[in-house]
Amino acid sequence: MARRALTTTAAAFAATAALLLTACGGSGDDTSSDDIKGAGDGSSRPSASASGPADSDRPDVSVPKDLKLVFDFDKPSDAKQAAALSDAENYVRALKHGIAAQDPDDPAYRFYSGAQATQYAKSQIEAWVKGGWTVYGTDKYYDEDVAAVSDGKGVVVSFCRNQAEFYGKEIKTDKVIRTEESLDSYQRWRMLMVPPAGSSGVWKAGTVEVMGKAKDCRE
Repeated sequence: MARRALTTTAAAFAATAALLLTACGGSGDDTSSDDIKGAGDGSSRPSASASGPADSDRPDVSVPKDLKLVFDFDKPSDAKQAAALSDAENYVRALKHGIAAQDPDDPAYRFYSGAQATQYAKSQIEAWVKGGWTVYGTDKYYDEDVAAVSDGKGVVVSFCRNQAEFYGKEIKTDKVIRTEESLDSYQRWRMLMVPPAGSSGVWKAGTVEVMGKAKDCRE
């Protein structure tokens, strides 16, 4: 995908980014979370390390066996942009990890976020916990675009999401709530990734914008 310098500033993006809560492909409730993972046994903790290796300096972002996260991204040639894209993926994994753990204060998403992005993740997890749902199926992310912000203070990462095979699952009953593929299945995500502080090496999501019914993302 095209990788370019943006004319906007990181501050301008942060000021205009909207916190959009769109419906999960399987929940059927417009107030529910719009992504996250599925727990195979309905337990409150993830049972498998299916995505994203954890090391001694980073939190566990594993997801249960019956959730498949697919990131069909091309790695940017620029090292900083590649790192920003990688940690954007980790933010998504951490968000799903928090939902599977049923923990709105899960440390994983907090590790990969700050400011509005932290509040977005917390609100998503709270919606799933309140509904009594975990997640299940295949969640696909693709068609990435990575662009350096012109002031040098961040990288904007955008990508498509297909949640047509991503479903809600009732924790108490283990019932998977399936829905048909539609335009509601497609989203466009846009994230401002903030450069690492000191020697941490971690790019954090500062703002997250999720646009539903993304016609350009329909495969």
